[in-house]
Amino acid sequence: MPDPRPHLGEPLALDLLNTRWIENGPQDLLTDVAGLGIWLTSAGLAERAKADEPTRQAVLTARTAIYDVLKHTSHTALNEVLDLGRIRRTLTDTGPADIVDVPEATWLPGWLAADNLLRLLAEAPDRIRQCAHPDCVLFFYDTSKNGTRRWHSMATCGNRTKAARHYAKRV
Repeated sequence: MPDPRPHLGEPLALDLLNTRWIENGPQDLLTDVAGLGIWLTSAGLAERAKADEPTRQAVLTARTAIYDVLKHTSHTALNEVLDLGRIRRTLTDTGPADIVDVPEATWLPGWLAADNLLRLLAEAPDRIRQCAHPDCVLFFYDTSKNGTRRWHSMATCGNRTKAARHYAKRV
């Protein structure tokens, strides 16, 4: 089954947050194991993680922790997820390597998303945004040149906002 979400292609942490969206009411891709399988495939993690109930619960925990950091500046839950794994640095025949070490396989996808959030926060925390449309809950990483992007998609939320503003002026 194809990924039904309206916005794909964000960094892993934000992509995980975007498993919840509004379309004819609230939607959540992770309500069951089948949805987890869709997300794992879409995120490129299907070969590394099993779509089962323990993994789904771990991913939900990571999603909540990431959301808490971005919306409530609470990092306790994120640190608890990060405590479940580590990056092991090593030197190989081809040079230095960072090896992800998450002993409990069920935590790998959630841990990778939490680790990705740390990278985004280190690079440009001000570029992590939630769509400015009042009825949208999606997140995006602003890669625009001047860093002023406001909507997850100009084609959907941007146009709706501009159309509403235009209509309000005419009435």
